[in-house]
Amino acid sequence: MVSIRDCFFTIIAALVWFGNPIDVQANTPDLLLANTYESGLNLSDYWVSEEYDGFRAYWDGEHLISRQGNIYAAPVWFTENFPNTPMDGELWAGREAFATVASVVRQQIPHHGWRQITFKVFDLPAAIGTFDQRLSQLHTVIEHAEVPWLQAVRQWRVSDEEELLQTLDRMVAEGAEGLMLHRGNSYYHGGRSGDLIKLKKSQDAEAIVVGYRPGKGKYAGMMGALIVEQPAGLRFRIGTGFSDQQRREPPPIGSVITYQYNGLTQRGIPRFARFLRIRMD
Repeated sequence: MVSIRDCFFTIIAALVWFGNPIDVQANTPDLLLANTYESGLNLSDYWVSEEYDGFRAYWDGEHLISRQGNIYAAPVWFTENFPNTPMDGELWAGREAFATVASVVRQQIPHHGWRQITFKVFDLPAAIGTFDQRLSQLHTVIEHAEVPWLQAVRQWRVSDEEELLQTLDRMVAEGAEGLMLHRGNSYYHGGRSGDLIKLKKSQDAEAIVVGYRPGKGKYAGMMGALIVEQPAGLRFRIGTGFSDQQRREPPPIGSVITYQYNGLTQRGIPRFARFLRIRMD
């Protein structure tokens, strides 16, 4: 029989290898956030990259921090050879693998699942210079670190909107989430800006769950639709995109969800709004 003492020392040994469980908050990072793409941009001003469907992460030189200021419980071995330079990127487990990365990074203790994760770095927030200049610094920092799961995001140029949209179609067909455009002559700053643009086949946004509508027919006794509220105060319903299990146990009141939609009505309500997931960070 295993004694309590043996269990205690087993836990201590695991913490020495993985690092201490982290349940504290850091300062919320002031990150650059993206606007939605609109036709007519001067695309020669922008670098293009793949949008990675993972969890945004800011490396402050000591911890990986979420967009909301929570510290990810990454194992010591994952970050011990990271550079001291602050880095902005995405914790990613591969295309169409959001559920995998979510199951790994939302746990409050370090574990072996982090071996599935790559930190895709797309900017150096503290570096001096424009994005054009920061890109070369970024590649130098990543190469010197020599950490296989620390990778610089590939950036490229397109000649016009036709090439951009053809690239989007091809990459989405291959499983990509979408594309990001970053203005080359921009300096890093926090907040939403046209210096960073998101382009997807469909748009997505976030809203707070404020109520429910009961289901009918085959969904009787379950949730039929969520009543959600946008940051600006607009309320509307989302009734599609849910599994039966999610209808039996819907997102709780007050939780933040991500939904997809295709444009807006004349009243500003998202068209064909459909549930994507609960925001987990």
